Amino acid sequence: MAGIEAALADGARIWLADTDGDRDGSLAVFALAALLRDPGFSSVDGPRLRVPQVGLLSTVPEEQQLRALELERHVREVETGCPVPGGKASIRPQYDPASTTLAEREQAKADELAAQGWSGVSRATVRRWRTRYHTGGAWGLVVKRRGATRLDRADPKVLEALRALLPQEALRSRSRGWKKRMRRETQWWLDGRHGVGAVEVPATSTFNKLIDAVEASLGLQGTVAQRRARAARPTPPFTPTLALRPGEIVMMDSSPLDALVVLDDGVVGRLELTTAVDVAMGGLWGVLRPAGSKLTDVAVLLAQMMTPMVMRPGWDAALSMAASVVPHERLIAVDERLKDAAARPVIVPETVVVDQGKVFVSPATRAACESLGISLQPVPPANGPAKGHVERCFGSINTEFVQWLPGFTGSRVGERGTRVEQERLWTVFELQALWEEFLVHWHHRPHEGLRHPLMPKKALTPNHMWAALLPVTGYVPVPLSADDFVELLPVRWQPITDAGIRFDYRTYDDPCLNDYRGQRSGVASQKGLWEVHYNPYDPTQIWVRLPKGFAEVAWIHATSVGLPFTHHVWEHICKVVQRTGSREEHEAELALALDAFLKRAARKEKLSAAERRAVAKSRASSAVPVPAGELHVLDVPSPSFGLAGVYAVPDLDDDTVPDEDDDLTDGPDETATGPAATDCGLLADADEEDQWLP
Repeated sequence: MAGIEAALADGARIWLADTDGDRDGSLAVFALAALLRDPGFSSVDGPRLRVPQVGLLSTVPEEQQLRALELERHVREVETGCPVPGGKASIRPQYDPASTTLAEREQAKADELAAQGWSGVSRATVRRWRTRYHTGGAWGLVVKRRGATRLDRADPKVLEALRALLPQEALRSRSRGWKKRMRRETQWWLDGRHGVGAVEVPATSTFNKLIDAVEASLGLQGTVAQRRARAARPTPPFTPTLALRPGEIVMMDSSPLDALVVLDDGVVGRLELTTAVDVAMGGLWGVLRPAGSKLTDVAVLLAQMMTPMVMRPGWDAALSMAASVVPHERLIAVDERLKDAAARPVIVPETVVVDQGKVFVSPATRAACESLGISLQPVPPANGPAKGHVERCFGSINTEFVQWLPGFTGSRVGERGTRVEQERLWTVFELQALWEEFLVHWHHRPHEGLRHPLMPKKALTPNHMWAALLPVTGYVPVPLSADDFVELLPVRWQPITDAGIRFDYRTYDDPCLNDYRGQRSGVASQKGLWEVHYNPYDPTQIWVRLPKGFAEVAWIHATSVGLPFTHHVWEHICKVVQRTGSREEHEAELALALDAFLKRAARKEKLSAAERRAVAKSRASSAVPVPAGELHVLDVPSPSFGLAGVYAVPDLDDDTVPDEDDDLTDGPDETATGPAATDCGLLADADEEDQWLP
């Protein structure tokens, strides 16, 4: 002990010699702090000094605290001979470690306490006190009376079954049933695991109480939505998502808009909002469509993030980028598109976090992200907290935008008013215009989660954060060409046959396919099929990737349909028109029925409820307010070259209107004033740039 005391006085290291082991005389060097922290280290004279657990002792009555501290003095006297560590009182003979054994001191303490009137104290009692003190200190000497709980009394096999079934029940998509159903499912689980009749579930009343106890222990109380959310949470502890530059992490999600709108012709419905949130600066982008997001919505979001938004007529000048904190003049020198832009950030996403929705994990979305160098990161199923930024954003949108709209339905049916449908609802055009303006206002609004290290007490706006990060990360403009927008469209793999390219009861054909009919594309992973991109909101043409690049191929019956349509109307026509002949005859019948239906809808004739819904969704999908004299890439859902590059749209007041008997399939009209077309109907490069680049 003298050597140890010298080391303690030195306060640095301790040398210990191995005198009993195989390596006699070997030395081991320890740091003093590491030795004292080791739970196995103790003095040979007695147990280690335990600091009283003041916080735990304060939770029991004062008499129990005093009794525990008194027992501590008795235990220390038995083990060291001195009740108080470092005390100067003389050691009593019966507790002197030099002349008595530990068993004798334990018996002496039991006899002493019994003589003082303590009941039920024996040598075994003193030994239990010593064990509890070594394990828990003074808190271990507090008497804790605790009866057996319901979980303690239950059969462990029944508890195992409930703990396996209840979390699955919380994650199920179907509604949760009564406890009677859970009792039967538990019995089936036990029969399958341990054999029929080997383990019986308790009586009904006992089982119902046991379910409540197990749910409380697993944190599954509350409504079905609350239980499902808690069961889907990842295992703590949680770490915040950290992004240090714009576009480093972008989260996407879709949710129905909690407001009713007038789609068309008096049809009332709800729109679906697909949003993207930048984690680093809180930037927001969003697309409003009728319920049921399509693959093109993801393409529009990606285009919105990488393309500046132009100022709309009637917007206040304070919403322009020139009037914001963003270094506008320096950015214009790099990207002229920002000259008349609104104050909304422009980023290039690096990683996009999505859920397991069909739209987000589709091959088309993966291919589009891959072509743009974007890493697509799906989160585990039913795991909302993994993309909490965009989930929380929906709540902010409801608070700041949706609840002020006429026709607000609330987030739950129980919150909905009784006469919501009777309010003066907004049209899709009106709501779309207000939404675009709200997106710009969003980036002027301070967010409590946006803080700068040099100004930690001030909440910043997304524009403030973008301006602060630009000098660090820089800005690189990414102009999107026509081919880039085609890449963002949904993709499917089809063969090129003698009849052309067929899917969804439509045939697309063009002379540019002649050299590839019946041939394989060379893509082994797709069994030689050809890559075809399509626009659900304009099915009159597709784009096929040929060895020379994308070629636009028109629907063979496009000239038979005089009005634009979307996939909503086409799906309705395919349901109501029955096939009576060959495939070619059926497709021609579909085209004629489609044209007749569109004309009836245009003349405001009486339509059935299903027809009205199809027309309303179709018009709402393509309802985009285009400023007068201006065409911007964000004002269209996707690239739609249409037939304008092949056939000019004649002026109805002009004498050059062709007759119905004129054959327009031989080539472009000589009076066409539109851009020149290539052999496959594609616009010239210069015309494409003029049409699609802002």
